[in-house]
Amino acid sequence: MVFRWAARTIDAFSLTGLALATLFFCASLTPSLIPRESITQGILSGLSFSCGYGVGVALRALWTYMELPRTDRRRLVSASRTILLACLLAAVFFLIQASSWQDSIRILMGMAPANKVGPFEVAAIALVTFAVVILIARLLARVFRIIANRLRPHVPRRVAGVAGLVVTTLLFWSVVDGVLLRFAIRAMDSSYRELDQIIDAEIKPPADPQKTGSSASLINWQGLGKMGRSYVASAPNGNEIASQTGQGAKEPIRVYAGLNSARTVEDRARLALEELVRVGGFERSALIIITPTGTGWVDPAGIDPVEYLYRGDIASVAIQYSYLPSWLSLLVEPGYGSEASRALFTQVYGYWKKLPKDRRPKLYLYGLSLGAMNSDLSSDIYDVVADPYQGAVWAGPPFPSRTWKSVTAGRVAGSPAWLPRFRDGSVIRFTSQRNALDLDGAPWGPIRVVYLQYASDPIVFFDPHAAYSKPDWMKGERGPDVSQRFRWFPIVTLLQLTVDIGLGTTTPMGYGHVYAPEHYIDAWMAVAQPPGWTAEKVDALKGFFVAQRKAE
Repeated sequence: MVFRWAARTIDAFSLTGLALATLFFCASLTPSLIPRESITQGILSGLSFSCGYGVGVALRALWTYMELPRTDRRRLVSASRTILLACLLAAVFFLIQASSWQDSIRILMGMAPANKVGPFEVAAIALVTFAVVILIARLLARVFRIIANRLRPHVPRRVAGVAGLVVTTLLFWSVVDGVLLRFAIRAMDSSYRELDQIIDAEIKPPADPQKTGSSASLINWQGLGKMGRSYVASAPNGNEIASQTGQGAKEPIRVYAGLNSARTVEDRARLALEELVRVGGFERSALIIITPTGTGWVDPAGIDPVEYLYRGDIASVAIQYSYLPSWLSLLVEPGYGSEASRALFTQVYGYWKKLPKDRRPKLYLYGLSLGAMNSDLSSDIYDVVADPYQGAVWAGPPFPSRTWKSVTAGRVAGSPAWLPRFRDGSVIRFTSQRNALDLDGAPWGPIRVVYLQYASDPIVFFDPHAAYSKPDWMKGERGPDVSQRFRWFPIVTLLQLTVDIGLGTTTPMGYGHVYAPEHYIDAWMAVAQPPGWTAEKVDALKGFFVAQRKAE
C-alpha cells in the first residue's frame, strides 16, 4: 500500500525535473564561503532542489512545445526506475559528505570540526522546503489556468496563455511586495526604532563637559541613540592608551549625532560640526569622518586601533542615517546613507579646508560595510582635488560599491580579484588578513585609500552573475580563507552566496564579514602614518588587541 502510494506520488512529478533537482540538491551540499549547519543547509538544499525541478519542468515543457519526439512509454518506465535509483544514491552519498565539506571551511577559519550537518535532518528540512515551494507553485499554476481559460473565448489561445502568465506574475508580486514585504518591513522598522531608543542603564552619560552627550554638549544623551551612546562611551581613555603605548596619551574625541538629534540630515551634519568645534576636534593631529553601518553602529575594531596609534591625539565624527540593519536600510532607503555621508563630509571638509594648512588635522574617511560604500559616495574627486583629504580606510565594501567595483574590474592583469592590484598602487591598495600593502616599496601619492577585505566575505564578493558564470575570485589562486573544495555550479552557487550573506557575521573575528582590529592596524599605518611606531611596537599593539579579544 505504502509502496503503491509512493509510486503514484513520484509519477505525479516530472522525471526530468527530479533528475535536475537531484543534481542541484547535491551541488548545494558542497562548501561555499561561510560554513553552514543543518537547518540552514536544509533550507538551502530545499530551495536548490526546487530550482532544479523548476528548470527540469521548464525544459520538458519547451521540448513538448517544440513538438520534438517523445520517448516510448515502456522505455520511459524502465529508465525512470534506474534514474530514480541513481538520484537516491547520489543524494545519500552527498549528504554523507556534507559535514566534511563544511568542516573544510571551519578549519580554515580556525574553528574546530563540528560535524553538525546531520544528513537526516538536512533531508527532512529540504523536503519540507520543497513541499512548500511546490504548493505555492501549484497554486500559481491554478490561478494561471483560471485566468487563461477566462481569456481564451476572447483572444487567441497563445495570447491568452501569455496574458495569463503576466497577470499571475503581477498578482503574485503585488501580494509579496504590497502585503507580505511591506508588513515585514513595517514590523522590523518599528522594532528597530524602539531598540534605538532604549537607554542601557549600565552606560551613564559622560561627566566630562568635553564629551558628546554630557550636560554641556550640544547633543543630549537621548539624542545620541543606542549606537551613538555605545560609540561615545566605549572610547579608550588616555590612561588605557598610555599603558599600552608606553607614552603619554590624550583622551580621544568622539562626536556623534543620532537620528533624534535633529530633524533633517543637514541639521544633524551641522550639529555634529558645531559639537566637533566645541570639543576641539580640529585641534587634534588627525580627524576621521566616519560613515556608520545601517543601524548607526561604528565598529570599535576599526576605530580603537587608530586612536591607540595616534596616542589619543585624534578626533572622529559620525551621524546616524538609519536604525535598520545595512541590508534592510539598503532595500528601504537606498540613497539615504550616501545623502547623510555627503552632508557630513560637506560640513566638516568645508570647515577644515578654511583652516591654515599648518594648523589643521590630517583628514581621513572611514566606513565598514554599507558605511564603506556610502563613505565612498560622500565626495567626488572634483570636490577635493584642489585641497585633498589625506586618505580613507574602507572595510568590507558591499559588492555594488562604486569605486571598489570599478577598481576591481580594472585591476592589474594577473592579480587575483580577491586581492587586486590597481595601476601603480599610488592611490588605492588592498589588504586582508596578511598585510599586502607594501607592493615592493612602490610610492604612495597624496591621497591614500586602503580597502580591507577578506576573501571569505560574501558581502564583498556576492556576484549576481554567479547564476550563469563563474566569479573572477573563484578563478586561479584562492584566498587563504576560501575552501579549495568550493566549486561553481549554475544557479546553485548564486543561492549559496545569497545564504552566505545572511551568515556573513557568524564567523570568528578575522573572517567573513567580521573584521579584526589587528588587521585594521596595518591599514591605518599605511594610510595615516602615525609617528613614532616601529615594527616591534606595531606587533605588540596587534598582540594587545588579540589578547583583549580572547579575554572577552
